[in-house]
Amino acid sequence: MPRIRVVGGQRLAGQISISGAKNAALPLMAASLLTDETLTLENLPRLADIATLSSLLEHHGVAIEVNGGDGPNKGRVAHFHAADIVDTTAPYDLVRKMRASVLVLGPILARCGEARVSQPGGCAIGTRPVDLHLKGLQELGAEIELDGGYIEARAPNGLVGGQVVFPFVSVGATENLMMAAALAKGRTTLLNAAREPEVQDLGHCLQAMGAQIEGIGTDTITIDGVEALHGAVHSVLPDRIETGTFAAAAAITGGDVELLGADLTHIGSFVDVMKAAGISMEPTDAGIRVVAINGRVAGVDAMTEPYPGFPTDLQAQFMALMTVADGAAMVTETIFENRFMHVPELARMGANITLHGGSALVRGVERLTGAPVMATDLRASVSLVLAGLAAEGETIVNRVYHLDRGYERVEEKLAACGADIERIWD
Repeated sequence: MPRIRVVGGQRLAGQISISGAKNAALPLMAASLLTDETLTLENLPRLADIATLSSLLEHHGVAIEVNGGDGPNKGRVAHFHAADIVDTTAPYDLVRKMRASVLVLGPILARCGEARVSQPGGCAIGTRPVDLHLKGLQELGAEIELDGGYIEARAPNGLVGGQVVFPFVSVGATENLMMAAALAKGRTTLLNAAREPEVQDLGHCLQAMGAQIEGIGTDTITIDGVEALHGAVHSVLPDRIETGTFAAAAAITGGDVELLGADLTHIGSFVDVMKAAGISMEPTDAGIRVVAINGRVAGVDAMTEPYPGFPTDLQAQFMALMTVADGAAMVTETIFENRFMHVPELARMGANITLHGGSALVRGVERLTGAPVMATDLRASVSLVLAGLAAEGETIVNRVYHLDRGYERVEEKLAACGADIERIWD
């Protein structure tokens, strides 16, 4: 099993290329099921989750051709061609590895009139039920049954437009319903829809494929169904979570790093909090420059919220930064109930964190100490790498398969900016 070894104390300086966004690429790949023509995706990252969904799409009959991006930090170009969907069942062995696999449900149901999808797995950061996906599809005329761990959905006469009101914001449900409604008969309105850049990216791709969608980027999305979609070429947007992660890496080491390809407008709330902590994040011709202005950062509070609020996927990384801040910070998680599993591991490194319900009081310490730690989920794993960058001595991060689900060549990118980091094998 691979592990990540980090020896802290090195200031990061240089450039890091930001990869295509995992959370945008996955629904975009699922959208290929909606047409019998070729969907070409540019800037596709090399990630375990991308490989997992590719295997599932191939099971359904999608022919995938990948080329380009052989050099470091270069996105690939992939062609997805679902001329025929040969199997409408998404089996447990493929779906259990990744929660986003449920995104094939809406497209297959819309195109074939039936779909059978295993209930999904993924990170253990909360229950994250798929109820909203299913209730939304029922509003579009689908018949849904749960049987033996599988979601069985049928719409033998096709889906029909309807109004879906989400009781709370759900990125995955919004994406699944957008794809399903694109081929439904009539108009579908999604109320309290997710507004994340990744959702917007899917909407723009669907438009390029011929879908009739209005309200992208707002909480009310209207889709007028069409009989068929066609192929398109679409570039995956840069990963805002990777952007925020490497910004935190620059900050925690007192560094100066330019994030190539990053988009400042995608992480406005994160930038506001970082600036309050004493970190400069300014646009450049090539991306974003991140500079720790006065050395040690100041303790500031943060609360996760749906977009455009502070991203839950940056909470663990920000907490790692606050462990060495001057002062205290209150970090509050409102999206997922189990997303503080990195706290005990940070404590092993000397962090002073007190948990109370959905909030963590982080009292900054002068320095962390390297230790063997265990990754518990995707974002928690990279927060431990960040802590290792600032710690005195050696940190070994175990179970880095979590890390590989969402970060492309993380050790190479950090090492290129001066970090003492490497992947080691038992």
